[in-house]
Amino acid sequence: MQVPANRPATEEPRLTVTRPPRRRLRRALASALPVPVVGLALLVASGNLLLPLRQVVTIEAKMASKRDFFQDPVVERLLMKHGFRVHITNMGSREIAKQDYEGYDVVFPSGQPAADLISRERARANRPVLLYRPFVSPIVLATYRDYAEVLTAEGVAKRLPGPAGRPMYYTLDMRKFIDLARGKRAGVRRDPENGYRWDEIDRDDRVRNGNKILAQTSDICEANSAGTYLGLVAFVEHGNDAPDNEAEAERLARKIKPLLVEQGLPSSERAETYLSPDGQSIAPVTVIYEHQFLAHQIGRQAEKGATDDERVLLYPYTRFVTEPQLVALTGEGARLGELVTKDPELQHRAMELGFRARNADGGATGDELARFLTERHIPVPTTSSDDTRAVLPSLPLLEKMIEIVGDCQDRTGSR
Repeated sequence: MQVPANRPATEEPRLTVTRPPRRRLRRALASALPVPVVGLALLVASGNLLLPLRQVVTIEAKMASKRDFFQDPVVERLLMKHGFRVHITNMGSREIAKQDYEGYDVVFPSGQPAADLISRERARANRPVLLYRPFVSPIVLATYRDYAEVLTAEGVAKRLPGPAGRPMYYTLDMRKFIDLARGKRAGVRRDPENGYRWDEIDRDDRVRNGNKILAQTSDICEANSAGTYLGLVAFVEHGNDAPDNEAEAERLARKIKPLLVEQGLPSSERAETYLSPDGQSIAPVTVIYEHQFLAHQIGRQAEKGATDDERVLLYPYTRFVTEPQLVALTGEGARLGELVTKDPELQHRAMELGFRARNADGGATGDELARFLTERHIPVPTTSSDDTRAVLPSLPLLEKMIEIVGDCQDRTGSR
């Protein structure tokens, strides 16, 4: 195209691209990078980076009171890190043993008798199981300070050393405790059907309770703690010995039945009742596991900086340490059993929940638990090595006694 002579020529328009200074670009990238990098580092450190890529196995389980461990959020997180999720069906220990457990990977009754029932049943069917004992927890009688002091003044309980003269733990003479329920006091017996009541032995008007002096238990037909307490009472009533034959066991069961059923309707979870605000008015003395009490005190100290001063434990002179056994029914169940028994993080968490973990040789030890409690200014439970260890009746005899005391033959059924 020809431009007229009288018009100046114009240049073609140019597109100019401006670049930010390199220093500013580096600064912008540096401020944005830490977020994903730090997040990645945290995922790697926690072991959760590969969780979406790792197959998570869901373990089907029946559990009694030891479900407290598996339902703890920290334990759930640790198990997930190892590729396990545990789905729990909740029921009593004896109920676990008496009902069908097909389709389950593990069952975890709270004591040895129920585990033995399962093991025998599977052995008869030529389907053996593997047993794991990750921790132990003694049976204790939980009460409140005023009631413990009433029993102390009566000569039935004795204070163990404690801070500022206010002990958290007492020992209990089971023979004298049962005598009070039998109407015997200071060597003088009245009508055995007319056991003593709290207000009859309370010289200082501490408790104002007209109920009979008895220990409340969970359902004898279902719970290991109740069955174990039945065995403990039977052992003391039988002269610190277990019955040897069925006739002897039946007579003993009928003899001790009033001590175990004249206590109102048993609660399915005695520890929850004991730790509730109304617990003292419902059941002043109740049978629970030591770890349930210690877990409460550990949580209370962490939350409020002080322990619960009004709740205390009675340790019977005649004692029985429960042996909860995780019964693996499948290969995946066995993997879980190995993990919870040997993994250091899970064993440490068990201790934080009040359990007495086992040492490397499989023996029960309270040393680590004692150190843990001491560091947190929580009194450490101590029992004398001279205490009498109770012996449960043989499994068939114990079953017979439970059925008689609890009238529970029709409730559990037979297989």
